[in-house]
Amino acid sequence: MKFVSTRKGSEPVNASTAIIQGLAPDGGLYVPASFPSLSNLNIHEISSYPELAFEVLAPFFKDDPLAADLAEICVDAFNFPVPLVSLKPEQMVLELFHGPTAAFKDFGARFLAFSMERMLKREGRTLTILVATSGDTGGAVAAAFANRENITVKVLFPKGRVSKRQQAQLTCWGGNIQAYEVDGNFDDCQKMVKAAFMDPKLSKEHNLSSANSINLGRLLPQAIYYVYASHLFSQATGKKPTFIIPSGNVGNSCAAYWALTMGAPIEKIVLSVNKNTTIVDYLKSGTYQGRSSLATLANAMDVGDPSNMERLLSLYPDFETMKKMVSAYSVDDKTIEETIKEVYEETGYVLCPHTATGERVRRDHFADEPTIVVSTAHPAKFEQVVEPLLGITVEVPQKLAELLEKPTSFTSIGCDHRLLFV
Repeated sequence: MKFVSTRKGSEPVNASTAIIQGLAPDGGLYVPASFPSLSNLNIHEISSYPELAFEVLAPFFKDDPLAADLAEICVDAFNFPVPLVSLKPEQMVLELFHGPTAAFKDFGARFLAFSMERMLKREGRTLTILVATSGDTGGAVAAAFANRENITVKVLFPKGRVSKRQQAQLTCWGGNIQAYEVDGNFDDCQKMVKAAFMDPKLSKEHNLSSANSINLGRLLPQAIYYVYASHLFSQATGKKPTFIIPSGNVGNSCAAYWALTMGAPIEKIVLSVNKNTTIVDYLKSGTYQGRSSLATLANAMDVGDPSNMERLLSLYPDFETMKKMVSAYSVDDKTIEETIKEVYEETGYVLCPHTATGERVRRDHFADEPTIVVSTAHPAKFEQVVEPLLGITVEVPQKLAELLEKPTSFTSIGCDHRLLFV
């Protein structure tokens, strides 16, 4: 299996090379040269989530140096539950927040960390990982890579744009994890990472790679839970689900489209966004225009120029096909709050602000269709939003509570990527 750049200016590489490099040499993102079919996947004979993960990922790692380690990596990385919860008949929630940092980013970050550590040990190399975060990515990457041998991680987060608990998660590690508070928004953080990659001297001197969703190793494992949940849903209802996915940098959504392309039983895929409407506007006009991000209650989705749109445009280069396959709806802060209250009063179920955007889209546009809303983070990470609205205290998962007790440290910098290496 080979992977090619979205910009078509770099040589095809295997999965291991794509994962270590992060970004293709021409500045593009790696995508599969072709997609394997799931037609031979006998889901009834698979006994666990890690086993399913191995079966889905194995074709991507055929003849790859990581092939022999893949089964063990899946067992190590995916050691937490992946519940599919029913709110109403044929209306379910896929809870992706049961990993160590209570966010869906744990899936990709842990797979990436276990994979990279094995490759670097084998090759006797070191690596510096740069990662921009709008909230949850930084904590998940920091937790996954903490104390990994031969790896240093630099996490960039936007000043005043992440929740207190999110900031605690990404600044509590020390050791091989270094956190930087950027005087700007998420897009500024992302630009700094890309600028460092495109700086030949820095990139070579520090052996740079990325753990953002621009890295292939983040997206491939995220496709697994769409295969998993769509099969579970189909077995339970006899119908294909529509997935409604809270979207920021579009990596999670892109993984769903990869699962669909492989043949997962998915009816369609819908993106819910906050007031950062770049994708919604593009689907209306046909002209893609990135812009500065706006701060919202669903802060992990505060992205004005989503990197993974490049992968979606590679998958659906024709605009008419893109409009047919991709739809997106925007939800503002007031409606997020109203939805959190509405769902709790009706069902007793507590949503985080991001998941609330998905639930609102379901209620407004897909109320009578078989649907799965993807729940991307535990509501306890956003207690300052959720608890005053509902008048309750949201129980903090034990692993998250342990992280919040640790001391924190970070370095404040401007928007110059060179300051990361001072």
